[in-house]
Amino acid sequence: MGDRSTGIVTLFFDETIPGVVYIDQTLLPGEYRECIASDIEAVCRAIRRLEIRGAPALGLAGGYGMALGALLSKHTEYTAFKHEMDEIRSLLRATRPTAVNLFYGIERVHALIAALHDMSVPAIKEAMLDEVNTLAQEDVLTCHAIGEHGLALFPSDHHTTVLTHCNAGALACKEWGTALGVIRSASAAGRSVSVYACETRPLLQGARLTTWELLRDNIDVTLITDSMAALLMQQQKIDMVVVGADRITSDAVFNKIGTYTHAITAQYHHIPFYIAAPLSTFDEQALAADIIIEERSSDEVLHLGGEQGLCIAPAEVSVYNPAFDATPHSLITGIITEYGIVSLPRDSSKITLWRG
Repeated sequence: MGDRSTGIVTLFFDETIPGVVYIDQTLLPGEYRECIASDIEAVCRAIRRLEIRGAPALGLAGGYGMALGALLSKHTEYTAFKHEMDEIRSLLRATRPTAVNLFYGIERVHALIAALHDMSVPAIKEAMLDEVNTLAQEDVLTCHAIGEHGLALFPSDHHTTVLTHCNAGALACKEWGTALGVIRSASAAGRSVSVYACETRPLLQGARLTTWELLRDNIDVTLITDSMAALLMQQQKIDMVVVGADRITSDAVFNKIGTYTHAITAQYHHIPFYIAAPLSTFDEQALAADIIIEERSSDEVLHLGGEQGLCIAPAEVSVYNPAFDATPHSLITGIITEYGIVSLPRDSSKITLWRG
């Protein structure tokens, strides 16, 4: 792929509706459908149902939700307007507990209300809309920067095979992606690269979304079940692992369930394990023990393809379905950010940025 666009725009804000226009990711790869969330309830539902998913995309959805609430508000007096926006902020924050980018997007737009308290409500609304547009532009630039820094990991003189887990691609951002953005940038730069994509049970984001994206870009991708990754590492078929992140605390990286397993296996086989994530995913003041790991419906495990899918276990069996796990920093080779590759531990006195 020679250009710098995937042709995928995961979500954007249309102020003429007004509403959030997004690709419903629960339908892929069988159906490509753009939906419109034209009220706060619809935005919250899209986030909870994973129609919009992926850390950076959730940040945009949170910011867009705040802007949508502002444009829909009938209040012209500041106190009443702020009260309504505070309620919308709470509704959006309650949708999913683990991905910190969601809160980043919400708070960045919400903060303008207090900062601009001496301005008229219409002026505040305009500023909030400008802020979400800036947030979206920054996401695009950030993902491309992550990809450019990740190029240092791909030799120009021989082939690189990457293992990735879940989907940290264009569908998890506005476009381009983080982990897949690194792979896309390598491919666009002419590096020889192929990918093993883990299916990512129980919702199969790797099978449904990652393979769909990479096939569109003519990047060599092979789908495997999650349990096959260790064998490939043992057979020396994996050169490195690159995944995304939903939250990076001072001692761990939270990502889709199964990431921790791959990290342990990669370390055993001396395979580099990289995280690709923007600085907005960092939550350095928190410890892993402080973070709530989202637990989702048992139907996601009991049925292949969701509640309406094929039943694969007795309905009465107990199910434990955490959406994320925490990978200790000791298992991570580095974090590819928009400013370079951060060597761990993440400590202001110890950070080094390796740019190749």
